[in-house]
Amino acid sequence: MRHVVLVLPPAVERAGKVWELMDPRAIVVCADHEQAVLWADAAPAELRAHAVTGLTRTAALLKEGRVGVLAGSPPDLAALVTRSALKLDTLETIVLAWPEGFAGELDTLLAEAPEARRVILSWDPHGLTDFIERHARRAEIVGDIPLDSAARPLGSVASARYAVVPAARRAVAVRDVLDAVRSVRPYVWKGGDVTAPAEPPDAVVATTLPTREELRLLAAIAQPLVVALASQIPYLKSIASLSSFALPASADRAQDRNAAVRAAISARLMEGDVDAELAVLAPLFEEHDPALVAGAVLAISRQPAAVNQPAPVASPQSGWARVFVTVGTKDRASAKDLVGALIKEVGLQKGQIGKIDVRETFSLVEVSPDAADQAVRRLTGVSIRGRRVSARPDRT
Repeated sequence: MRHVVLVLPPAVERAGKVWELMDPRAIVVCADHEQAVLWADAAPAELRAHAVTGLTRTAALLKEGRVGVLAGSPPDLAALVTRSALKLDTLETIVLAWPEGFAGELDTLLAEAPEARRVILSWDPHGLTDFIERHARRAEIVGDIPLDSAARPLGSVASARYAVVPAARRAVAVRDVLDAVRSVRPYVWKGGDVTAPAEPPDAVVATTLPTREELRLLAAIAQPLVVALASQIPYLKSIASLSSFALPASADRAQDRNAAVRAAISARLMEGDVDAELAVLAPLFEEHDPALVAGAVLAISRQPAAVNQPAPVASPQSGWARVFVTVGTKDRASAKDLVGALIKEVGLQKGQIGKIDVRETFSLVEVSPDAADQAVRRLTGVSIRGRRVSARPDRT
């Protein structure tokens, strides 16, 4: 069982060879959560790959034997080892995905798996000489080490610009880049052969991390703009003379009334506190697609105000009245459950409900003074989380 070093640009889509070297019991050690998710998404289905994005869930999946290949960052994998959820001494293969930026964090982790085969993906094996000697001695190196005949690091092959974009936003970011540079004849390179279009483009955008030679070919067409992850920038700096390209917040994006509405809804969702509204809509979700319900609500909001709409409930003139309710966190109750009961069972409106304090065995609910008697009377006997509750004015 021989250790292997694959010389590759630090992009998961470039690592196709690694699946041929990986056993069913393996881990992929990578830079962060984002990289872990990319590895899990790219893995062949038969490997049952899982990305560590939550320690508790991952530990449960490992215990049930539902994970084949596990991908995660060094701190997350170390935490799973500490919990005894991950047994490194049972592994057959450890893939170290471009450890140039985190090699110093791996000594303890790798010491727990001395017999596992190391497959190291690296864009600069020369810079990892000591690390490879410690953990993958006499490893076979596959690929061209970026050194000249005098063993000196190769210089940049071209100038390029880069924009740091999370993987999940890459498709949208390309549109933003083209809008920002006002391109009308773009050449968007997504990997594969670099072929210059018949009509000279006014922008070259690379959505896949290029090799040294691919970057040289792209630069021969026009100065490339590379859409990259933050962890890929050190590699880009080793092959290109770089300048950053900051995407404007809107990228000169067309703004219309619908875009403004979407922005307002997004902002409202970020603020939270829509429990009362969800309680009103919950019965409709059982009968209709939630997306259609949202569309109907938006349609109603755009209609002219009705003449006979009930007058809004006046805010209490002074303070709130507190109601003691015999249900709490031990019953798995939440403020959302109480808001739902107050609106659906008691008949209150959102403006009549104030702060809700859910404690272990009881809850304190603030309501407007004119609704306190109604809340006590109608809430008593209501079932919340399977527990029939009683309510009374709070005496504290």
